[in-house]
Amino acid sequence: MTQSPCVLVVDDEPPIRRLLRTSLGAQSFRVSEAATGQEALDLVMAGGIDVVLLDLGLPDMDGMALLARLRAVSTVPVVVLTSREDERAKVAALDGGADDYVTKPFGIAELMARLRTALRHRLQQDGVAPVFRSGGLSVDLVRRIVTLGGQTVHLSPREYDILALLVKHAGKVLTHRYILAQLWGAGGDVPQLRVYVRQLRQKIEALPDQPRYVLTETGVGYRLAVME
Repeated sequence: MTQSPCVLVVDDEPPIRRLLRTSLGAQSFRVSEAATGQEALDLVMAGGIDVVLLDLGLPDMDGMALLARLRAVSTVPVVVLTSREDERAKVAALDGGADDYVTKPFGIAELMARLRTALRHRLQQDGVAPVFRSGGLSVDLVRRIVTLGGQTVHLSPREYDILALLVKHAGKVLTHRYILAQLWGAGGDVPQLRVYVRQLRQKIEALPDQPRYVLTETGVGYRLAVME
Protein backbone atom coordinates (compact mmCIF):
# COMPACT_ATOMS: atom_id res chain seq x y z
CA MET A 1 0.00 0.00 0.00
CA THR A 2 1.32 3.46 -0.93
CA GLN A 3 1.75 5.66 2.13
CA SER A 4 -0.12 8.95 2.07
CA PRO A 5 1.98 12.16 1.83
CA CYS A 6 3.22 13.70 5.07
CA VAL A 7 2.72 17.45 5.55
CA LEU A 8 4.85 19.29 8.08
CA VAL A 9 2.79 22.17 9.51
CA VAL A 10 5.10 24.88 10.85
CA ASP A 11 3.08 27.39 12.86
CA ASP A 12 3.37 28.68 16.42
CA GLU A 13 -0.41 29.05 16.88
CA PRO A 14 -1.99 25.87 18.37
CA PRO A 15 -5.49 26.64 17.00
CA ILE A 16 -4.11 26.92 13.45
CA ARG A 17 -2.17 23.67 13.83
CA ARG A 18 -5.25 21.95 15.21
CA LEU A 19 -7.40 23.19 12.30
CA LEU A 20 -4.84 22.07 9.75
CA ARG A 21 -4.28 18.71 11.44
CA THR A 22 -8.02 17.99 11.26
CA SER A 23 -8.49 19.33 7.73
CA LEU A 24 -5.42 17.63 6.28
CA GLY A 25 -6.22 14.37 8.03
CA ALA A 26 -9.70 14.41 6.49
CA GLN A 27 -8.02 14.61 3.07
CA SER A 28 -5.82 11.56 3.80
CA PHE A 29 -2.63 13.49 4.50
CA ARG A 30 -0.37 12.48 7.35
CA VAL A 31 0.56 15.46 9.53
CA SER A 32 3.65 16.40 11.53
CA GLU A 33 3.81 19.65 13.48
CA ALA A 34 6.46 22.15 14.51
CA ALA A 35 5.97 25.30 16.57
CA THR A 36 9.45 26.69 15.94
CA GLY A 37 11.91 26.94 13.09
CA GLN A 38 14.43 24.69 14.78
CA GLU A 39 11.83 21.95 15.30
CA ALA A 40 10.96 22.20 11.61
CA LEU A 41 14.61 21.89 10.57
CA ASP A 42 15.10 18.86 12.80
CA LEU A 43 12.03 17.11 11.36
CA VAL A 44 12.99 17.82 7.75
CA MET A 45 16.54 16.60 8.37
CA ALA A 46 15.16 13.42 9.93
CA GLY A 47 13.38 12.64 6.66
CA GLY A 48 9.90 11.45 5.81
CA ILE A 49 8.44 14.91 5.12
CA ASP A 50 6.84 15.27 1.69
CA VAL A 51 5.78 18.93 1.81
CA VAL A 52 6.16 21.80 4.29
CA LEU A 53 3.38 24.26 5.09
CA LEU A 54 5.29 27.20 6.54
CA ASP A 55 3.96 30.18 8.48
CA LEU A 56 6.40 33.09 8.22
CA GLY A 57 5.82 34.39 11.74
CA LEU A 58 7.78 32.10 14.06
CA PRO A 59 9.03 32.78 17.59
CA ASP A 60 12.66 31.73 17.22
CA MET A 61 13.56 32.83 13.69
CA ASP A 62 12.11 34.72 10.76
CA GLY A 63 10.24 32.49 8.36
CA MET A 64 12.36 33.70 5.45
CA ALA A 65 15.51 32.73 7.33
CA LEU A 66 14.04 29.27 7.94
CA LEU A 67 13.16 28.97 4.26
CA ALA A 68 16.76 29.74 3.32
CA ARG A 69 18.04 27.11 5.76
CA LEU A 70 15.56 24.54 4.45
CA ARG A 71 16.64 25.21 0.89
CA ALA A 72 20.28 24.74 1.90
CA VAL A 73 19.64 21.19 3.10
CA SER A 74 16.53 19.91 1.30
CA THR A 75 14.50 20.07 -1.90
CA VAL A 76 11.23 19.35 -0.07
CA PRO A 77 8.44 21.54 -1.53
CA VAL A 78 7.44 24.48 0.67
CA VAL A 79 4.07 26.23 0.61
CA VAL A 80 4.21 29.49 2.56
CA LEU A 81 1.19 30.34 4.71
CA THR A 82 1.23 34.05 5.44
CA SER A 83 -0.93 36.91 6.67
CA ARG A 84 1.41 39.32 4.93
CA GLU A 85 -0.60 40.92 2.14
CA ASP A 86 2.12 42.88 0.39
CA GLU A 87 3.37 41.53 -2.91
CA ARG A 88 7.02 42.08 -1.98
CA ALA A 89 6.78 39.47 0.78
CA LYS A 90 5.23 36.97 -1.62
CA VAL A 91 7.86 37.62 -4.27
CA ALA A 92 10.64 37.33 -1.68
CA ALA A 93 9.28 33.96 -0.51
CA LEU A 94 9.04 32.60 -4.05
CA ASP A 95 12.47 33.90 -5.02
CA GLY A 96 13.76 32.40 -1.78
CA GLY A 97 12.71 28.92 -2.86
CA ALA A 98 9.07 28.55 -1.84
CA ASP A 99 6.93 26.57 -4.28
CA ASP A 100 3.75 28.49 -3.57
CA TYR A 101 2.00 30.68 -1.03
CA VAL A 102 -1.45 30.91 0.55
CA THR A 103 -2.62 34.08 2.26
CA LYS A 104 -4.50 34.00 5.58
CA PRO A 105 -7.43 33.76 5.97
CA PHE A 106 -7.44 30.81 3.59
CA GLY A 107 -9.97 28.38 2.19
CA ILE A 108 -9.31 24.72 2.91
CA ALA A 109 -10.16 23.66 -0.65
CA GLU A 110 -7.64 26.10 -2.11
CA LEU A 111 -5.00 25.04 0.41
CA MET A 112 -5.45 21.36 -0.48
CA ALA A 113 -5.17 22.16 -4.17
CA ARG A 114 -1.95 24.12 -3.61
CA LEU A 115 -0.44 21.29 -1.57
CA ARG A 116 -1.29 18.68 -4.18
CA THR A 117 0.17 20.87 -6.91
CA ALA A 118 3.38 21.33 -4.93
CA LEU A 119 3.65 17.56 -4.55
CA ARG A 120 3.10 17.03 -8.29
CA HIS A 121 5.70 19.68 -9.04
CA ARG A 122 8.27 17.87 -6.94
CA LEU A 123 7.53 14.54 -8.64
CA GLN A 124 7.98 16.25 -11.98
CA GLN A 125 11.29 17.78 -10.87
CA ASP A 126 12.53 14.37 -9.80
CA GLY A 127 12.02 13.11 -13.35
CA VAL A 128 10.63 15.60 -15.81
CA ALA A 129 8.58 13.77 -18.42
CA PRO A 130 9.64 14.54 -22.00
CA VAL A 131 6.00 15.31 -22.87
CA PHE A 132 3.90 17.51 -20.60
CA ARG A 133 0.10 17.39 -20.81
CA SER A 134 -2.46 19.59 -19.09
CA GLY A 135 -6.04 19.53 -20.33
CA GLY A 136 -5.81 19.77 -24.11
CA LEU A 137 -2.32 21.29 -24.08
CA SER A 138 0.69 19.12 -24.89
CA VAL A 139 4.34 20.25 -24.88
CA ASP A 140 7.07 17.94 -26.18
CA LEU A 141 10.24 19.30 -24.56
CA VAL A 142 12.51 17.08 -26.65
CA ARG A 143 11.11 17.84 -30.10
CA ARG A 144 9.94 21.37 -29.12
CA ILE A 145 6.44 20.65 -30.42
CA VAL A 146 3.36 22.27 -28.87
CA THR A 147 -0.14 21.03 -29.63
CA LEU A 148 -3.56 22.12 -28.45
CA GLY A 149 -6.44 19.71 -28.92
CA GLY A 150 -4.21 17.69 -31.23
CA GLN A 151 -3.44 20.66 -33.48
CA THR A 152 0.11 22.00 -33.78
CA VAL A 153 0.65 25.47 -32.32
CA HIS A 154 3.37 27.58 -33.91
CA LEU A 155 5.23 29.67 -31.34
CA SER A 156 8.08 32.12 -31.73
CA PRO A 157 11.36 31.06 -30.06
CA ARG A 158 10.76 33.44 -27.13
CA GLU A 159 7.14 32.34 -26.67
CA TYR A 160 8.28 28.72 -26.63
CA ASP A 161 11.06 29.45 -24.13
CA ILE A 162 8.58 31.04 -21.75
CA LEU A 163 6.16 28.12 -22.07
CA ALA A 164 8.94 25.54 -21.67
CA LEU A 165 10.17 27.25 -18.50
CA LEU A 166 6.66 27.23 -17.07
CA VAL A 167 6.28 23.55 -18.06
CA LYS A 168 9.47 22.61 -16.22
CA HIS A 169 8.00 24.22 -13.09
CA ALA A 170 4.35 23.39 -13.77
CA GLY A 171 2.08 24.33 -10.89
CA LYS A 172 4.67 26.58 -9.29
CA VAL A 173 4.51 30.36 -9.28
CA LEU A 174 7.49 31.80 -11.15
CA THR A 175 8.22 35.43 -10.35
CA HIS A 176 8.81 38.01 -13.04
CA ARG A 177 12.39 38.36 -11.83
CA TYR A 178 13.04 34.62 -12.06
CA ILE A 179 11.67 34.33 -15.58
CA LEU A 180 13.61 37.38 -16.77
CA ALA A 181 16.84 36.10 -15.20
CA GLN A 182 16.43 32.67 -16.79
CA LEU A 183 15.52 33.85 -20.27
CA TRP A 184 16.91 37.35 -20.68
CA GLY A 185 19.82 37.49 -18.26
CA ALA A 186 20.65 41.13 -17.62
CA GLY A 187 18.31 42.32 -20.38
CA GLY A 188 14.54 42.34 -20.58
CA ASP A 189 11.93 43.89 -18.35
CA VAL A 190 8.47 43.09 -17.00
CA PRO A 191 6.52 45.02 -19.68
CA GLN A 192 8.42 43.11 -22.37
CA LEU A 193 7.67 39.81 -20.62
CA ARG A 194 3.97 40.70 -20.43
CA VAL A 195 3.90 41.32 -24.18
CA TYR A 196 5.27 37.84 -24.88
CA VAL A 197 2.90 36.21 -22.38
CA ARG A 198 -0.02 37.99 -24.04
CA GLN A 199 1.13 36.71 -27.44
CA LEU A 200 1.52 33.19 -26.03
CA ARG A 201 -2.00 33.28 -24.62
CA GLN A 202 -3.36 34.37 -27.98
CA LYS A 203 -2.08 31.08 -29.38
CA ILE A 204 -2.88 28.56 -26.62
CA GLU A 205 -5.91 29.98 -24.81
CA ALA A 206 -9.48 29.75 -26.10
CA LEU A 207 -10.19 32.99 -24.21
CA PRO A 208 -6.89 34.86 -23.81
CA ASP A 209 -8.45 37.33 -21.35
CA GLN A 210 -9.66 34.40 -19.21
CA PRO A 211 -6.68 32.02 -19.39
CA ARG A 212 -6.89 28.39 -18.29
CA TYR A 213 -3.23 27.49 -18.74
CA VAL A 214 -0.92 30.45 -18.15
CA LEU A 215 -2.28 32.05 -14.99
CA THR A 216 -1.30 35.45 -13.60
CA GLU A 217 -0.34 35.92 -9.96
CA THR A 218 -0.99 39.66 -9.77
CA GLY A 219 2.15 41.67 -9.12
CA VAL A 220 4.16 38.47 -8.64
CA GLY A 221 4.50 36.39 -11.80
CA TYR A 222 2.95 33.46 -13.64
CA ARG A 223 1.90 29.85 -13.03
CA LEU A 224 1.20 27.07 -15.50
CA ALA A 225 -1.98 25.26 -14.48
CA VAL A 226 -1.84 21.48 -14.06
CA MET A 227 -5.07 19.81 -15.13
CA GLU A 228 -6.11 16.23 -15.66
